[in-house]
Amino acid sequence: MQIEKRVRELVEEKIADRPDLFIVSITMQKNNTLSILLDGDNGVSIDDCVSVSRHVGYFLEEENVIDHAYRLEVSSPGIDSPLLLLRQYIKNTGREVRVKLTNGDKKEGKLLSADESQIVIEEKVKEKGKKAYLQETALPFNQIKETRVLISFK
Repeated sequence: MQIEKRVRELVEEKIADRPDLFIVSITMQKNNTLSILLDGDNGVSIDDCVSVSRHVGYFLEEENVIDHAYRLEVSSPGIDSPLLLLRQYIKNTGREVRVKLTNGDKKEGKLLSADESQIVIEEKVKEKGKKAYLQETALPFNQIKETRVLISFK
């Protein structure tokens, strides 16, 4: 869609001097809400979101890119949002994750690494009648349906 392409250009223009920030997604939803999700290697501040919102909003209005009423939302993914990009996996290395696989299985463990083809987690394996042990498990991205960071209150 042309709107999302132009919005991507505007966001990239605004964050060009901030290599720690990156775009997770840009979507025009059915309720005419233009949603921009930003993330950062060190998090995203409210000021970052405000700055991007003002920049994008100004140019969308100035260029009359959207010919109907819309609402612009710029935010970071919530803690319960699934990881979508390799960069998000890398950012969350060392954290506990829950991975849903395409075959319906679920895995939980510490995210040890991620590259273009797979992630590696350290999961606790408990076999009947034996003591639990830690095992590294490689999970190819083509077998991953969804990955979420687990919230720890320790």
